[in-house]
Amino acid sequence: MTLLNPEDWASNRLLIHLPQEDQERLRRFLEPVELEYKHELYNSDERIEYVHFIESGVGSLVCTLTDGRAAEVGTVGNEGLVGLPVLMGHDRAPSSMYVQVPGRGLRMRAAIFREQLEQSQPMRVVMLHYTHVFFNQVAQSAACALFHSLEQRCCRWLLMTHDRMPSDTFLLTHEFLAMMLGVRRAGVSVAAGALQRAGMIRYHRGRITILDRKGLEDCACECYAVSKAEFNGLLGARPRRRDALRL
Repeated sequence: MTLLNPEDWASNRLLIHLPQEDQERLRRFLEPVELEYKHELYNSDERIEYVHFIESGVGSLVCTLTDGRAAEVGTVGNEGLVGLPVLMGHDRAPSSMYVQVPGRGLRMRAAIFREQLEQSQPMRVVMLHYTHVFFNQVAQSAACALFHSLEQRCCRWLLMTHDRMPSDTFLLTHEFLAMMLGVRRAGVSVAAGALQRAGMIRYHRGRITILDRKGLEDCACECYAVSKAEFNGLLGARPRRRDALRL
């Protein structure tokens, strides 16, 4: 395992939010990893071997039906933890977590993470607060899917992804956009095409470039601001710094 140096410490907001002594203790067990597109961070009904703290990129929590159709129900970026079932005392989940947007992160064996939780009550409190905020995001997404337009929801997801990335350009395929929005790929083409014609994004061969963030914010539904406020309430507001994350 590669140990982290103090000057090479995490860009994950949840880790940084922990008490200093917890950060020092966890550093010994965290291993840097590349998060490649479509990599399974854990799979449904299989033992979760690692928890991941994402530094850049996005993980997608996916539920797959018996007929093979799949829908994204939540996302995790540099504000959170992949492996909440472990935090709640389980080693498996009925859903899967994939890398939706590639990047980098830190991982720790699930068994060690459980041991570290038992040693620190402040760490348990921070992680449980994060769990509460994450499931509020899931609930907000469910309401958003019912009541807001495809274009509004597309703006919301693009903004959430942009917040987690160190660059205005990132990989986001038709496949995952369709899963995120709960539509067929043709619907993605319609929504992305409208945003591109409006000059807000450039979308070419699965790569998104954000050209007009303010325009996306004006077009997005209220759900983006609600979810962002929830995470900032837990972790503190932090401006996007493109030199802060390691690619």
